[in-house]
Amino acid sequence: MAVGLLAVGCSSAGGGSGLDETFTAGSAGASPKAAGSAGAAGKALPVAIDGPQKDVVMRGGDALKVLPAPESDTPFAEKLKHSLRETLLSRAHVPGETSADCPNGVTQKAGAVSQCTVTYEGAQVPYEVKISDSYKPGSFIISYTRTPKKGLLVAKMVYNLLWESYGADSGRTDTSRLACDEIPVAKTVDFDSDTGYTCQYWSEHADDGEPGYATLKVTMGSSGSPGFKTVR
Repeated sequence: MAVGLLAVGCSSAGGGSGLDETFTAGSAGASPKAAGSAGAAGKALPVAIDGPQKDVVMRGGDALKVLPAPESDTPFAEKLKHSLRETLLSRAHVPGETSADCPNGVTQKAGAVSQCTVTYEGAQVPYEVKISDSYKPGSFIISYTRTPKKGLLVAKMVYNLLWESYGADSGRTDTSRLACDEIPVAKTVDFDSDTGYTCQYWSEHADDGEPGYATLKVTMGSSGSPGFKTVR
């Protein structure tokens, strides 16, 4: 769950990490690392990972902003949708096409809950937006929470995490030939789940000291971060 603050009549403060964030807006109406064993030598997966993914942006920057930013007099609902798009970009860590829609609008009342859908590269993530119980009509500051109902799995983020965990830059000397399943550019998955995809690395000691591929399940954590789980 992320917390936002919107100040009526000010310019936008942009996106962020998707955790605790502050926004200003105008209102017209108011990995873990894992090692595993896959048995014998096995077969290489189709997507070879031979370096970091250059499009992955781990920390902010203009690449994860939605431009142009809203004007100060943009309606509250439009500023909210803009902030949701930037929040999802910050979760994806990879620049991409986004959109947001709140089909029944955004109810600007104390305690009101609205449903929105934010799309990243075709993957639709449902969000629940709740206006603070302390909100009063005409308030300068509007506090709200936004809660994603699905995790966002991004292929390049998974490939980059595999390289960071087991590639040449990881400091490990017992792993090579990194590869993964062909993962969609982006896909929504349940939190705290097995995504159904796997990655692997070659080790001289993968199977009781014998050479072979170690296989890793790609997982989605409860906080929305991808990870790997050993296949034993």
